[in-house]
Amino acid sequence: MLTGEYFVLHGAKSLAIPVNKGQTMMVEELNPTSKATINWEANTPEKKWFSVDLDLPDLTIIKTDDQQKASKLQLILLTLQQLNPRAFLPNTAYKFTTTLEFLPEWGFGSSSSLLVNLAHWAKVNPYTLLNFSIGGSGYDIACGQSSQPLIYQLEGILPHQQKISFNPPFLKNLYFVFQGKKQDSAKGIRAFAKKNENKNLIKQVEYITKITEELSQTSDFEKFCKLLQQHEQLVSEHIGIPPIQTDYPDFRGTMKSLGAWGGDFLLAATPWSEDIVRQYFKQKGLPILFSFDELTIKS
Repeated sequence: MLTGEYFVLHGAKSLAIPVNKGQTMMVEELNPTSKATINWEANTPEKKWFSVDLDLPDLTIIKTDDQQKASKLQLILLTLQQLNPRAFLPNTAYKFTTTLEFLPEWGFGSSSSLLVNLAHWAKVNPYTLLNFSIGGSGYDIACGQSSQPLIYQLEGILPHQQKISFNPPFLKNLYFVFQGKKQDSAKGIRAFAKKNENKNLIKQVEYITKITEELSQTSDFEKFCKLLQQHEQLVSEHIGIPPIQTDYPDFRGTMKSLGAWGGDFLLAATPWSEDIVRQYFKQKGLPILFSFDELTIKS
């Protein structure tokens, strides 16, 4: 999500760019040896992430090596079962194996890509599955099903998306830099809601939408950077966290936080060469960096 963080839940338009790293899911139907169960194994590119065994049909957790992840998965599967009572066949055991193409701490959508895969498998609406389970704006669901950038907007709980071409001449000047810690998006959203619960955000939503529209269309690098700065300032005022660039006063260019502020990735827009950019962030203790083209699905 290049623009619209926090405010997308209030109806602001967001510029969403799908990344080229996702999640695979394999499902095997087995004859149960005794009682029907689900055996779930989730993997990262490097190792097993977590595993859980659940009883069928009530989806009680039998055993797991990560209770928090297992409880979240249990909620998603219970919702899936409500939406499609025939998702899990009687007298059938299941083996689910999921594999991320990215590290989970990067915040690239481990939950949303899972929801898209599960919804496709069970033939249910992924947005309905999201809304009645873990919640969220749904923009990452849209990205998980899109082969190109899009403008995403919520009207109530209804998602609207417009596929666009986003190919400005300065893409080579854009980089994604991992800040070193995963942020909990749901926690960030709750904090934003609490801080702004008594505020009318109509003008701010309109302003974010205007920034999104202009930023997605401009071919001028300086204007692009100015719009990023305006976006950062507005969000900063409403969450009480300084813009990320205040931590890097010697950086030549513009930085913008992405997702829940305080972790995950930031967007760096700079006239520096790639070698200098990589050297700069490595010296700052941030060696994980991708150019825009390395990470995104092309328009």
